[in-house]
Amino acid sequence: MYRVEIEAEAERALRRMPRNTAKLIRSKLLALAEDPFARNRNVKKLSGRDAWRLRIGDWRALYTVDTNNQIISIMAIRPRGSAYD
Repeated sequence: MYRVEIEAEAERALRRMPRNTAKLIRSKLLALAEDPFARNRNVKKLSGRDAWRLRIGDWRALYTVDTNNQIISIMAIRPRGSAYD
């Protein structure tokens, strides 16, 4: 099982959104720790980057995976329209 680390930008985004949305996103991030590459969890490799995205409704969580240390680093959590800027 992987360890999930939420970076400062992503943590700020979680604190600013409605509580029920933040709770849903946190639960999806914890479920991601089981298999960060599972296609059935709305996960997709980003083109041109060494990163992945998790789709959670209208929100996107962008993350990297360190398979050697089994760490998932959540870089950003953004609305769908501005997630890839």
